[in-house]
Amino acid sequence: MSSCYPCHVQIFSPPYSDSKKLIYHLKGCQGLGNKGSSPFTSVVSAAKVCGAAAESPSVKRLHLLVADKDFSFKAGQWVDFFIPGVSVVGGFSICSSPRLLKQERMIELAVKYANHPPALWIHNQCTLDSEVAVRVGGEFFFDPQPADASRNLVLIAGGVGINPLLSILRHAADLHRDRANKGSGYEVGTIKLFYSAKNTSELLFKQNILDLVNEFPEKIACSLHVTKQTTQISAELQPYITEGRITEKEIRDHISKETLFYICGPPPMTDFFSKQLENSHVPKEHICFEKWW
Repeated sequence: MSSCYPCHVQIFSPPYSDSKKLIYHLKGCQGLGNKGSSPFTSVVSAAKVCGAAAESPSVKRLHLLVADKDFSFKAGQWVDFFIPGVSVVGGFSICSSPRLLKQERMIELAVKYANHPPALWIHNQCTLDSEVAVRVGGEFFFDPQPADASRNLVLIAGGVGINPLLSILRHAADLHRDRANKGSGYEVGTIKLFYSAKNTSELLFKQNILDLVNEFPEKIACSLHVTKQTTQISAELQPYITEGRITEKEIRDHISKETLFYICGPPPMTDFFSKQLENSHVPKEHICFEKWW
């Protein structure tokens, strides 16, 4: 069970004017952190912003080029995000798949506007070719090996908590494609995504999610929830939308010995569903959660 806090990582270091000086300083400081609460890899890598777009009215999506071949991550993990000249370090979950990094040396982040200095920088100052540094951390991930037993996945997301779960969903889709093409590799079970946001404009990556549902209709399904919708829901989204919060019964209907549960969202939501699953006798090792605030 994981209870890391990807959007609340604040590590203070001197402000640096460029990413090379920043990386040099960070490499000298590696191993000094509390690895019990903030598990890091040892790789601090330069990254360059190569794409930026609005994913919703409050969330900005970034594509980062990470050329360092020693940089890698598992689906669901986050990065410490070091910005030259900004003393506070951000912590943002990766929403792309490990496959994208392997093939194109790219990772994708989606960052909600906040008064936190790294988020402010991303929304107000970040430009194409901005240079930063990143380091992978976190024990919230899905990384099955080819010989592992097949598992079903239930992914429960609230707001920007979709980010690590989208990474997991994309990775599972890649694994399924591999097995379909090669006839070997890890066998993915069924995947059900429950995703709640205030309204449809704040349902991040909805088209990417629906594309995967349509590509793998026998493997992937989704239930999209909106809690404060005030406008008409589009015809395309309507079949997938439920107005109101995700319910305990919806989740309980998916409990089985073969199912792993991944939960990421606001602390009250994460606490509620993890406790409900434990009360329904789901083994703790089958419940993985990550909180943000």
